Amino acid sequence: MTLVNEIDRTLVALADPTRRGVVELLRKKPRRAGELAEKLDMTAPAMSRHLRVLRTCGLVEEEHGGHDARVRVYRLRREPFRALRRWLDDVEHFWAGELEAFARHAERTRGAPRRST
Repeated sequence: MTLVNEIDRTLVALADPTRRGVVELLRKKPRRAGELAEKLDMTAPAMSRHLRVLRTCGLVEEEHGGHDARVRVYRLRREPFRALRRWLDDVEHFWAGELEAFARHAERTRGAPRRST
């Protein structure tokens, strides 16, 4: 998968406020699906659909909790967020360069007589 496709999938997943809520909760600690559903006032099937999207795009991973294989604990994965951060840093670098070029242009043209059109 190319970086652009990975970022597209990440952004699509994070476009949903509920999934961003899941990410916020998982930033604090890994949690069970039922706990996530309860915290976000959702049904278990609805939460399951959101978790499936987050798993598919690689933002979260699941582990089977301890002795009961039916219990699943979800945690964030670092890699997709790092890729998104790199892309955002590149965009920020581009705009910093554009602003620097504009500042240089403004300095060069400061005080220069304006042309009449």
